Order: sequence, then C-alpha cells, then structure tokens
Amino acid sequence: MTDFPAMVGNRSFGTIALDLPNSAATEALGYWLGQRLPTGTLLLLYGDLGHGKTTLAKGLGRGLGITEAIDSPTFTLINEYLAGRVPLYHVDLYRLEGPAITGLFLDAYWEGLEFPPGIMAIEWADRLPTLPPDPLSLTLSPTATGRHALITPSTPAQATLLESLTPDALLVDEV
Repeated sequence: MTDFPAMVGNRSFGTIALDLPNSAATEALGYWLGQRLPTGTLLLLYGDLGHGKTTLAKGLGRGLGITEAIDSPTFTLINEYLAGRVPLYHVDLYRLEGPAITGLFLDAYWEGLEFPPGIMAIEWADRLPTLPPDPLSLTLSPTATGRHALITPSTPAQATLLESLTPDALLVDEV
C-alpha cells in the first residue's frame, strides 16, 4: 500500500493505493467499506467495463448487511436497497450523458430530503456533469495479476477512516 498526496479544494489528503489480486479481494474491499462508511457517504466509482465496480458494490451491500442480491443497475439506472444498516443507492451512468443524468435528480438522494439518508455508490462517476459534495472516490484499473484500487478521500473524516485500511484488513479468508 502506498500513499500519494491528493488535493481537494485547498485541502490535502492521502490517496490510498491497493493491489487487489482477484474479484474476491475487490468484493472484500467493498465489504470493508460497507461496514464502516457513515450514512451520507457518496462513493464515486471510476473504471472501465469489467474493472470491478459492480463487484465492489456487491461487497459494499454485504458489508451493509443487505441480504438481497446486488445487481448491476445498467438498465434500471438506480437500484435501491433499503434493508441494510443504512440504505444503499446503487447508480450506473454507463448508458447516459449530460441531460439524461441531470434528469435523474441524483441530488435528491444525497441531500436526504426525498429519500432516507444512506450510502450512494455511483458507477461511471466520470459522466456526472458536476461532482456531489465531499465524495469518496475509488478508481479501479486492471493489472497483470488482478486490479489496482486508488481511493481518494475529500474530507478529514474519510481520510481518518482510510488510515485503518491495510491489505491485511482485506484478507478474503476473514470475510
């Protein structure tokens, strides 16, 4: 694991880099996050097709205690899972562009006014016309032996939470 400095606004936080040797490790990262992320977290997921965004979301749901199967919302756009520690709103923007994304009114989820506050995971976050407030960004990319994850906090609380994230915390046998 390596730390790289990241600038968000005028604040500097460390980006966490992890090597994930397989899909089980990617899901374990999601599980770890699901057990620890506070209500209101906006998790922006970046990476191309097949890089593990939905696999990570499956682990996130398990970590939240959701027993329902977590499926890709590619065609439904937003899947809502309400039966966990907190609700999970899983969004996939792959098939959308600017005006169609704006028409989803995603801010209604992260503002918590029309939907119960929860955790929002947005796949293909690079398509968002504007970034939501204080996101936790996670980029997945392939390597010769698995995947590489870069996790970038945008708040001191997120940075503090990530300090306890070590490769040992993701031992698949422990999940």
